[in-house]
Amino acid sequence: MKKRKTLQDLTIKDNFLFGAVMRVEENCKGFLEMVLGFPIARVVVSKEKSIIYHPEYKGVRLDIYAEDENHTHYNVEMQVRKKKSLGKRSRYYHSQMVMEYLDSGEEYETIPDTFVIFVCDFDPFGQGLYCYTFRNECQEDRKVKLEDGSCTIFLNTRGRNEMEVPEGLVRFLKFVTADLEESEGDFQDGLVRQFQETIRRIKTDRQMGERYMIFEEMLKEEKLEGRQEGRQEGRLEATREAVLELLEELGEIPEELQDKIGRLEDVVKLKSLHKMAARATSISAFEKETEDYFNSEK
Repeated sequence: MKKRKTLQDLTIKDNFLFGAVMRVEENCKGFLEMVLGFPIARVVVSKEKSIIYHPEYKGVRLDIYAEDENHTHYNVEMQVRKKKSLGKRSRYYHSQMVMEYLDSGEEYETIPDTFVIFVCDFDPFGQGLYCYTFRNECQEDRKVKLEDGSCTIFLNTRGRNEMEVPEGLVRFLKFVTADLEESEGDFQDGLVRQFQETIRRIKTDRQMGERYMIFEEMLKEEKLEGRQEGRQEGRLEATREAVLELLEELGEIPEELQDKIGRLEDVVKLKSLHKMAARATSISAFEKETEDYFNSEK
């Protein structure tokens, strides 16, 4: 049986600890300056959006949302395992930050610049770069920039181009990929030392230990709910397909009938439809038998 991790076992690449460390605004500010290469006077981290681990909340969020003195918005996320569609996820994060701003009544002209930063413990594009930076530009003429204010950055702990990036970035990414014992060593870097000091405080904080236990329980519950929902959706889809397959043997299925079957979310009712489809002699006969059945669903 796999040993359950305690707060003491975590390193910076564990989402809970990364979120807790980055909630400290000096840490977040130092991280952003190291990645982006320009000074930031002040950073405000949104506590409500960045990390939620209280039982009364539905869901667990671990992204870091921050804003600087120029109203530039930042979203930072730790990625330990490679997931599909990272590019589309980054687009979603950009849109969320922009829509929230517009919802407050602002005009398009005042939309803030947005940065989405993924810290990846894998190479997201397989080119061996420590940092992949994306901005929108014209394909026909690379000198023509869209200047939409959005930038997406993927940091890669598996990079190989040390001579082409700042030393601080390399040292930080080596800290991210280090195991528990290695992560407590001296990386000869001020920002890493700052993170290490914060981690020591977090690990000796009894309240943070309690929050981590709550967080772990919430994750377990979400995973269990996800598996249950997945199995239920699988049963629904399989039963729908079975009904449609029987009807296809009788002829072309009208689009309206397909829509009605597709809207049904009760597996028991779908099983009843399956029995009706099995004894139907034609599509029209099936539609006639199920007319009252579908009307009762309205």
